[in-house]
Amino acid sequence: MNDTAMVEPALRLRGATKLYQGTAAISDIDFDVAPGEVHALVGENGAGKSTLCKVICGAATLSAGELIYEGKKRAFDSPQDALNLGIAMVYQETSLVPTMTAAQNIHLGREPMFSTHKSLNIRAQHLLQSMNFSVDPKALVSTLGTAKRQMVEITRAIYFGARLIIFDEPSASLTPEEIQHLFLLIEDLRRRGVAVIYISHALEEALSIADRITVLRDGRKVRTVRASETTRDEIVRMMVGREVARTRASERRIRDRGELVLSVDNVVSGTMVRNMTFKVFAGQVTTIAGLVGSGRTEIAKVIAGAMKRRRLRGGTIKLDNRPVRYRVPTQGVRDGIVYVTEDRKMDGFFETMSISENIYLGYLAGQRQPLLVSRKRERELARNWSDKLQIAAINRDARVIELSGGNQQKVVIAKSMVQKPKLVIFDEPTRGVDVGAIEEIHKLIGKLADEGVAVLVISSYLPEVLSVSDRILVARGGRIVEQFDASAATEEKIMFAAIH
Repeated sequence: MNDTAMVEPALRLRGATKLYQGTAAISDIDFDVAPGEVHALVGENGAGKSTLCKVICGAATLSAGELIYEGKKRAFDSPQDALNLGIAMVYQETSLVPTMTAAQNIHLGREPMFSTHKSLNIRAQHLLQSMNFSVDPKALVSTLGTAKRQMVEITRAIYFGARLIIFDEPSASLTPEEIQHLFLLIEDLRRRGVAVIYISHALEEALSIADRITVLRDGRKVRTVRASETTRDEIVRMMVGREVARTRASERRIRDRGELVLSVDNVVSGTMVRNMTFKVFAGQVTTIAGLVGSGRTEIAKVIAGAMKRRRLRGGTIKLDNRPVRYRVPTQGVRDGIVYVTEDRKMDGFFETMSISENIYLGYLAGQRQPLLVSRKRERELARNWSDKLQIAAINRDARVIELSGGNQQKVVIAKSMVQKPKLVIFDEPTRGVDVGAIEEIHKLIGKLADEGVAVLVISSYLPEVLSVSDRILVARGGRIVEQFDASAATEEKIMFAAIH
């Protein structure tokens, strides 16, 4: 870790304030980051982290206060202005152009004169290989997974000679091996004198990689501390203003299983799902753990009707002991199956619609007969579910895209729960969600099981797996390879089964 006390900051904010329609998203924040320092920025969803970083990278302008970068007061008109001066942001939801190749995205905005596709590909290949990123420079970004898109974003920042890089939830979609590689890359950036701002809900990551940690709450700075002089529990208390307990399976009652609701037998789909077999029971939380690429999300989509399984010798799926094969998700919804997607912004909600409209569309999707639209019913459902899930918004007519990540996730869940399902599939239910909202979502998952609903959770976050599960299945190579009672499971046992 670097001693930043005697180093002139690469960037400093003084009294930073940003108003939206008269409401302060951030208020009177002082913040700085030094060359060669990793400064973590943590806080609940809605705490102001994204707004602060948008100001730094030129996507938003300050309403009051000042931004000083490399010794000069600055006011960026656009992210390109900031990028030209060496400030880059690697977004959680990548900002790449999907119809262009990886190489074209890396060079976009600073293309060499008289370049050809071949020369761009060669230059991009060298950059990617220098960071040990396994990405085909000729591949269209639309064909890349989330992790590889993120690699392209990081490579682009390096190509632009960034001296300050902001990472927004960089590990949310990465495997453990990829996370370790990301940390090595950040260490390399630190050695080269690059300033790094690291936003993460995984507080263990912030503690392990950061020199300093700044905690935001309700748009204000609570405190800046050295990572070596604090603990996870102290950071959580600063973030939420109270204690947040972490429950392990060994510390709570494991639910007895009820009636068999879902059976999956030797299901095959594409190259990712190979002879997948397991059961899900009413009144229990069954969790599928495993690494990215183990077939967990794909089998969930097959069950819900969002993906097809092999027509011949594709296995059997039974709901309430009745064989089912859905062509579209609507059929599954009407049979009582809902799938809460891992990618809420792509598949989870209509971003330009309001909270009320999104929840009501979920309600209509579960109706067997066409109904007249009832604005009264829409308002009732929105009010009920906003209160149940504590969806924080200025009003229920706010567009979902304007909400924080945790509140967007609550809208997606409300949109699913309003259908009164018998089987709920949660795919990475707390990805990109703050610790306070994580606790609320975990309580909701447990409450559903207590009410007799069959719950299937897919999660890469092992503390979450141990916290919510009654039964734990481990997927590897498109198959279920191990099963644990939650009371006997440990992170080590689960990870060993997922890798070996």
